[in-house]
Amino acid sequence: MRTIGISIIAILMAAAPAVAQRTHNQYEPGNGPGAGQKLLAQFAGKWSVVNTFYPAQGAPRVSKGTCKQYMVQDGKFLESDFTFFNANGTKSTGTGISGFDPKTNRFTTVWFDSRRTEMSIRQSDGTFDGKNIVLWSTALDPDDPGRKTVARGHLEDNGHVLVYAHYFIGAGGKERKMFEMLMTRQ
Repeated sequence: MRTIGISIIAILMAAAPAVAQRTHNQYEPGNGPGAGQKLLAQFAGKWSVVNTFYPAQGAPRVSKGTCKQYMVQDGKFLESDFTFFNANGTKSTGTGISGFDPKTNRFTTVWFDSRRTEMSIRQSDGTFDGKNIVLWSTALDPDDPGRKTVARGHLEDNGHVLVYAHYFIGAGGKERKMFEMLMTRQ
């Protein structure tokens, strides 16, 4: 009797991982790349960066940098690694992760950099024309939604230039350009 009980326990223990895996796959089924990943894949490569910051008052400030972008996680996400060269001789770095969910037709990006300990997240509204990415600021702190911004990115010059502009949205929906990155393929 004891041998039968031990055998049943052994069988159940051996089957448990398979049942758990089926449950996970049913709960969170895998999916493949969609139309958004096709556009993100076009951003892969090495880029020269000219970043222009437009303060609310005063002259624009220009800095330069480099960026290497590559698809990760079986072609599902774009990782972007930036190095910016500051006017005072120092440099800063930043990393972005961009993804696209074919089920919701939404892009989501996360950004973090060496200048601060915060992360930022942006998400599209579910409309995608196959060429332009439009990302809206998303509050990570529900008690402090921060300022409302929108970022727009697209390729120009047959994929040799990537334009990424970021806008502050003020009263009445009026947009003010905060910065623009012009990235030229190396």
